[in-house]
Amino acid sequence: MKQKTNGALPYLKLREAIIEQALAPGMKLPEDVIGAHFGVSRTLARAALVKLHGEGLVDIRPKRSATVAHPSIEEARDVFAVRRALEQQVVPLVVARWSKQVEAELKAHVAQEAAAVAKDNPISIRLAGEFHIKLAEKSGNSMLLRYITELVSRSSLILALYGRPHSSECAVNEHMELIRALGKGDPEHAIALMNHHLGAVEERALLRGDENEQLGLEDILKQRFPRR
Repeated sequence: MKQKTNGALPYLKLREAIIEQALAPGMKLPEDVIGAHFGVSRTLARAALVKLHGEGLVDIRPKRSATVAHPSIEEARDVFAVRRALEQQVVPLVVARWSKQVEAELKAHVAQEAAAVAKDNPISIRLAGEFHIKLAEKSGNSMLLRYITELVSRSSLILALYGRPHSSECAVNEHMELIRALGKGDPEHAIALMNHHLGAVEERALLRGDENEQLGLEDILKQRFPRR
């Protein structure tokens, strides 16, 4: 059991660091550095990178270190186009399954978002994306959940590359507005709000080129995930 936990740790922590913008697009991810930091073999470190590659968060090329993915503007726009199409399908399914419990869970999540934004904490980027994953969960459709989870992760990476830092301030209000629309049981209005919201997210995500200056991988891992 311990080996399984250790094996999953690099994947979970690297995914978190990419989505929360600690690891910049294009940064090298050497297997030996990752394995040494998390106390796992290079084989397990490589397995974590392969899994992240499958989610579009890491690029892997033969005879080179893996790197944090660096999507082009065209790829970024494709991601948001597919997100809009899929998340439109989520809305009526959530409306059909709406309950006080669903409403309470979504509002509690948005409260976490607001608290993170107030502290200018980069975790707000991850929480903003996870709101959409929670909506997909409430749809009851496992395939929608699978693909939307991947697209949300890619959107967070795009935001790290092209958007302004921590540009999730507007998301809190937009998410609350969407919750109110879902609660009223009006799918058409909720879909219109979702499309407007995702359009605004795309606009915020594609504001600028890559201007991030980051520390090295080993230093970042030490700062974020200190050994005990």
